[in-house]
Amino acid sequence: MTSLEGKVAIVTGGRRGIGRAIAEVFAQRGADIVLGDRQEDEAFAAADEIAAATGRTIQACFLDVAEHESAKSMVDCALSKFGHVDILVNNAGVTRDTLIMRMTEEDWDAVLDVNLKGAWNCARAVVRPMMKQRWGRIINISSVSGLAGQAGQTNYSASKAGLIGFTKALAREVASRGITVNAVAPGFVPTALTQDLPEDLKESMMKLIPLNRWGTPEEIAYAVAFFASEEASYITGQVLSVDGGMMMM
Repeated sequence: MTSLEGKVAIVTGGRRGIGRAIAEVFAQRGADIVLGDRQEDEAFAAADEIAAATGRTIQACFLDVAEHESAKSMVDCALSKFGHVDILVNNAGVTRDTLIMRMTEEDWDAVLDVNLKGAWNCARAVVRPMMKQRWGRIINISSVSGLAGQAGQTNYSASKAGLIGFTKALAREVASRGITVNAVAPGFVPTALTQDLPEDLKESMMKLIPLNRWGTPEEIAYAVAFFASEEASYITGQVLSVDGGMMMM
C-alpha cells in the first residue's frame, strides 16, 4: 500500500462519491486533507467523519471552483492550516446532459466552467507553492466520456477531453520543478452524477465493459493514490483509464 504520510492533499468535490473515496483513501494512507466543496455544511460533516475514522486532520473549506478567487482562498486556507500543499486532486464536476439541439448556452457554460475552468483555477492557485517546494502532484479526474465521447454529453465530453489536453500541457510546464500532472479517466461508477442515467443506457454501457460490472469509487481512489505517491515519481502527462476494460486499445 502506497504511503502518503506527511503529505497535505486538496480534494475538490470531496464531500461525496469519488471525491469522498479519494479523501478517505488518502487519509488512510497518512495524508491530511482539505476538502473543497460548495456544499459547506455537508463538507464539514464529511471532514468530521473521515477524521474520526482515520485520525488525520481533515479541513473543510468552501469552494466554488468556477471562481478563481474562491480557488485561491481554498489554497490559502490549506497553507494557513498546514504550511504546505503537496497534492491537488481536481475532482469537482457537474453534468447537464441533453442532446445538442436541446442544450442551452447555460448548460454548456455551467459544465465547462466547473469541469475545465475549475481545474485550471485550482491548479493555477496551487502551482506556485508547489514550485517553491519543488515537489507536487496534480491529478485531474477526467472520464471515458472524454476519451470516446458520449451522445447527449457534448458539454461533459468536451470538458473531460479538455482536461486531458490540460493535463499534458501543464505536465510539460512544471516537470522541471518536480511536479507531476496526470489524469484518471473513470468508467461507469455509481455516484450522484450517474444515478439518473436511463436504465436502457446503463444496460447498453454494461455490454461494453469486459469485466461486466460497474466500478466503485474506491477503485478510482486507489489509482489516484498511486499517482499521488512517490512510486509514481517518473510518470507525468499520462491518462489512466480505470474502466473495467471499456477503453482497451
